[in-house]
Amino acid sequence: MPSTTRTRRLHTVENPKKSVTLTAMTGLFALYSLLPLVWLVVNATKSQSDFVSSFGLAPGGRFALFDNITAVFHYQDGIFVRWLFNTVLYVVVGAVVSTFLAALGGYALAKLRFRGKRLLLFVILGSIAVPGIALAIPQFLLFAKLGLTNTPWAVLIPSFVNPFGLYLMWVFAAEAVPTDLLEAAKVDGAGEFRTFLRIALPMLAPASVTVLLFSFVSIWNNYFLPLIMLKDPGWYPLTIGLNEWNKLGSTAGNGALIQNLVITAALLTIVPLIIAFLCLQRYWQSGVALGAVKG
Repeated sequence: MPSTTRTRRLHTVENPKKSVTLTAMTGLFALYSLLPLVWLVVNATKSQSDFVSSFGLAPGGRFALFDNITAVFHYQDGIFVRWLFNTVLYVVVGAVVSTFLAALGGYALAKLRFRGKRLLLFVILGSIAVPGIALAIPQFLLFAKLGLTNTPWAVLIPSFVNPFGLYLMWVFAAEAVPTDLLEAAKVDGAGEFRTFLRIALPMLAPASVTVLLFSFVSIWNNYFLPLIMLKDPGWYPLTIGLNEWNKLGSTAGNGALIQNLVITAALLTIVPLIIAFLCLQRYWQSGVALGAVKG
C-alpha cells in the first residue's frame, strides 16, 4: 500500500490533471494581451496610403516597415534619437540606483537591529499603498523650490525611491542571507558595508533582477511625472515625445503620416522591454525556483 500510494503521488506530480476551463481562460487572456501587439506590428509595416485605406489587422499592399523606421529617425531632425537617449539614461541610472538602494535597505531591515525599525516598516508598507501619481504634485512643488524642474534630476531622483522594491528585498533578504555567515564575516574583520557587498549582495541577485525589471518597466513607461517636470523637448522621454507627435497629428494637415510614424515609434519603444525580459529571464526564473524550494 505505501508503495502504491507513493506511485500515485509521483504520477500526480509528474502528470497533473489539466483543467479545460483554466486552459481556456489562460488562452483568452493571452489573446487579449497579444492582440494589441499584433495590431501594432501589422500597422507598423504599412505604408501611409495602406494605413489609411486598409483595415487595422489586414496587411498592407507593400511591406514598409524599414521605410517607416527610417522616417521615424529622420522626422523633426532626428529628435526621436534624443528622446530614446533620454529614456535610456533615465531607465539605466534610475533602475540601477533604485535596485541597489532597495537591496541595501532591505538587507538593513532584515539583518540589522536599530531603533525605529518597526515604525520604518509601517512607513514603507504605507508608502506602497500610495499611488505614485498622488505624489507628483508635491514632488513638483519641492523640485520647483530647489530649481531642479526641467532638468534630468527631476525625473531621476524620484525614480531612486522604490518602496515596493525595498519591501521585496527585505522579505527576500530575511530568508536568503544566513545570519551565521554574516557573523562569520564580521569576526574575520569585515565591516558592515563590505559584508553587504561581498556576502549579502550576491545572495540577493535573484531578487535584485526582479526589482530591476520592475523598475525598468516602471521608469520606461513613466508618463505623468516627466509631463509636469519637463518643458524642454530636448529632455523628453519617449512617452512624452510620442504623445507630442500624436497631438501634432491631430492638428496638422499630414495627420495620417504622423500617426503612421507614431505607431512605428511605439513598436520601437517596446523592443528594449522585450529584450530586457528575454535576457534576464533565466535569472528571474532562478529566483522564483529558489523561493519555491525554500517555501
